[in-house]
Amino acid sequence: MTETAPEHAREPLPLDSTAQLLTRITSQLGNQLSLVSLNGTRRPMHRTRRSAPTLVAVAHGSRDPRALHTVLELLDRVRELRPALDVRLGHIELNEPLLPDTLDAVGPGDAVLVPLLLGRGHHVRHDLPLAAAAATHLRTRVAAPLGPHPLLVEALYERLLEAGWRDANGTDRNAAVVLAAAGSRDPRSDVDARRTAALLSDRLGGVPVVPAYASAATPDVPAALRALAARGRHRVALASYFTAPGRFATVSAAAAPGIAAAPLGAHPAMARLLLHRYDQALATTAPGQAPLTHPHLLATA
Repeated sequence: MTETAPEHAREPLPLDSTAQLLTRITSQLGNQLSLVSLNGTRRPMHRTRRSAPTLVAVAHGSRDPRALHTVLELLDRVRELRPALDVRLGHIELNEPLLPDTLDAVGPGDAVLVPLLLGRGHHVRHDLPLAAAAATHLRTRVAAPLGPHPLLVEALYERLLEAGWRDANGTDRNAAVVLAAAGSRDPRSDVDARRTAALLSDRLGGVPVVPAYASAATPDVPAALRALAARGRHRVALASYFTAPGRFATVSAAAAPGIAAAPLGAHPAMARLLLHRYDQALATTAPGQAPLTHPHLLATA
């Protein structure tokens, strides 16, 4: 759209001389010729490219100050991968900015809510769609949760290596891994965690990986450790299936008898996955649709 010039800018300039008149004519002629190609046809008008929908990353929130720092670091990685994209943060609770405030600040346009959550629980299936629907000034999509996905498994594997896990451990019949997750009353969340555990087991060369939960579901980490010990698995590492540090991650790590990996955090694979879920939502949903939870997205999408 062409902007209308101010009134003073449209007033004719005084012509003090023939030279000034010739200068104006030459300038206007040059502007007109710039719209014509060498073969005499009119050049197409250049339109401003429509900006991509805003990516709103939705974190749960935590009283642990490391959580906010970690999420901000992760979003900086996302911006490095796609500098032109408007990336913002909203929290479900406990931290500012809260999600409704973030959506209000986006202004009219399009936005994709990408949950920094690892499975299909209440927040993904209910809270995010409600928040999106309440932002009536926006055309919104809600992306799938980050997990399950092979990129998450790669991040879990590398966090285990950083904590001291070695591939040779996979040949030890006493070895096993507990996948410590937040937990949810939604049984679909347990399905997603078990899928991730199976993928991680494959990545570790067949080492048993058992999901355990910090809240709302069973078994918890101590119970999972006892069950593994009953099967002769006494050398157990803990994989931290949390986006960022927080109370659940801390309590789970404290129960680990040996290696305890750090949360996924700002791992490069996490940044790539976040953008993948954003792109996926744009490609497979229309504005206003619910989260992407189709079965084919739970494998290697």
